[in-house]
Amino acid sequence: MTLILKNATFIHWETLEFIVTHILVEEGAGKKLRFFKKFDEIQRSPDDNVIDCSGKYVTKSFAIGHHHVYSALARGMPAPVKNPQNFREILQYIWWNLDKALDKESIEASALATAMACAKAGATFAIDHHASPNFIEGSLEIIAAAFEKVGVEHLLCYEITDRDGQEKAEKGLVESENYLKNHQGLMGLHASFTVSDNTMKKAANLMEKYNSGVHVHVAEDLYDQEHCVQHYNKRVVERLNDFGFLNSSKTILVHGLHLDETEREILKNSKAYIAQNMESNLKNKVGYFNGKGLAPGRIILGTDGMHSDMLQSAKAAFFVGQKYDVINYASAYQRFRNVHRYLELNGYVGDGDNNLVVLDYDSPTPFGQDNFLGHFIFGLRSNHVQHVISNGRLIVKNQVIQHMNENEILDFTQKQAKRLWNKLR
Repeated sequence: MTLILKNATFIHWETLEFIVTHILVEEGAGKKLRFFKKFDEIQRSPDDNVIDCSGKYVTKSFAIGHHHVYSALARGMPAPVKNPQNFREILQYIWWNLDKALDKESIEASALATAMACAKAGATFAIDHHASPNFIEGSLEIIAAAFEKVGVEHLLCYEITDRDGQEKAEKGLVESENYLKNHQGLMGLHASFTVSDNTMKKAANLMEKYNSGVHVHVAEDLYDQEHCVQHYNKRVVERLNDFGFLNSSKTILVHGLHLDETEREILKNSKAYIAQNMESNLKNKVGYFNGKGLAPGRIILGTDGMHSDMLQSAKAAFFVGQKYDVINYASAYQRFRNVHRYLELNGYVGDGDNNLVVLDYDSPTPFGQDNFLGHFIFGLRSNHVQHVISNGRLIVKNQVIQHMNENEILDFTQKQAKRLWNKLR
């Protein structure tokens, strides 16, 4: 069965050209789109799926540059036993408490909830950074399977850290290697202040062995820098560079709030990408991202597990950045789309031309190539996402997940959330 988008207004995601056309969408990773001026030119069969897109806009779907599946069941959870006074206590009493309570069922529920949220917000690809210290072995396979059930492509890693002892760090390394043997993925590290030189070196060796990159939190809080200077007599970016992590264009450094000019220069001249997560930074009161001195083409946007709405993340980056960043309409959209360039540059599968979103955007004002960026910032929202196509396959139709029962997923995730919350200390 072939998918055909009839009477579509196609917006080219790079040139922003608007084209009125009919689109034949080939199914399968890496397959192409075929455009027709006349509908009758398309050779059709009775079982083809034809969607009338009259008055709708079709463009490339979205991708998330940094996500956290493990936080999907956190919404509305009980308050921590102690009110955190700083970022380290936020980690200790909230996130490290939550991730330690995860098991097979709650990981699966978290992944299903995340994949469903991604799809309904127009994202067909997510780069995730996972942690479940008391259920490490096989955790990435669980997430991958859940994402594939919904139809969302992925680039996963396990968050390796020494914060729970050397045995857990070794298990994280083993899980990473086992996964990389059979899947596209990354080496995951938590942050410099929780990773020893010994573990860092082992991760670097695995990264090189599997021709991968590292996905690591960097200078999210000033403490990360203070710890690095105190224990290693260098700053975080310098430490990561010394281990060779910045030599790979697959490497993603997350946050990067507290960087000095030397670190910015190192990053600018490296191959690494940096993922901005403005809303999470605001929530944790750790500072503001600023792209000054960084390569504009290697800044991508993430959600940091707060939600799966990339249009919202782009708006947050733009609005907060008016005071704290060097960002404008064009660069906000560039950061929003740089993740596709990252995936293509590094040969990752699952983000080809046949990943599309159909937007039901009934604007009260003219909408076209010349003012697209104004609509991107002030108009387009995830509630305008009507249909979503992943690798040529319709995974959301009329805002409803197609290949799984949404009500069954939500029933499962709610039960697992309650069970997870009961385990929190």
